[in-house]
Amino acid sequence: MHGDDEDRTDALFQALADRTRRDIMRRVLAGERSVSALAARYEMSFAAVQKHVAVLEKAGLLTKRRNGREQLASGDVAAVRSVASMLTELEQIWRGRIARIDELIASDSTEES
Repeated sequence: MHGDDEDRTDALFQALADRTRRDIMRRVLAGERSVSALAARYEMSFAAVQKHVAVLEKAGLLTKRRNGREQLASGDVAAVRSVASMLTELEQIWRGRIARIDELIASDSTEES
């Protein structure tokens, strides 16, 4: 990966590291939501929810648009897929290491017999 790709990956995972932001993502992936409606779901200030939305937007996980006075947020499915792809890649690396360990263990038991 290049430096820019690594920076984007860091931003994606940092944005998703917070429980509230993950919940916001679940809601906006299910359908467009106003930031006001999102804020009503949490026991925090509107400004705090706006900051969470801004982090998700900066990471590219959601987009916002204006409709009159409302700010509407939508999840970016492509960005979520890129996160899933990265996790799949890491899982494949891990599974490869486990398979090599299994091979070493099998090889050791064959030599001991």
